[in-house]
Amino acid sequence: MKKIEAIIRKSRFKEVRDALHEIEVNFFTYWDVTGVGNEQKGHVYRGISYSTTDIQRRYLSIVVSDEFEQKTIETIVNAAKTGDVGDGKIFVSEIQNTYRIRTGEHGNQALD
Repeated sequence: MKKIEAIIRKSRFKEVRDALHEIEVNFFTYWDVTGVGNEQKGHVYRGISYSTTDIQRRYLSIVVSDEFEQKTIETIVNAAKTGDVGDGKIFVSEIQNTYRIRTGEHGNQALD
């Protein structure tokens, strides 16, 4: 099993969520976070300069079977990508086991 953590633009969350639901990733956790990007020095919008040192993002945490890892990553990338600096990052780590508290199921069965 893999844990996929994605930091994306808040403005792209709906697209990412909908795309994940289309591939039947129906359970994940997300929360709002603030981060600092190393390439984002400032932003000009309609002639007004805005500081981007503190950037609002959405953080997603998803656990999937090994077989579903690549499809999930590709889905997030395709839905979150704008082509501009600050589109986000994805981190993948190994999960040793998962347990469903209600039934005691574990492993991949606990993910369904």
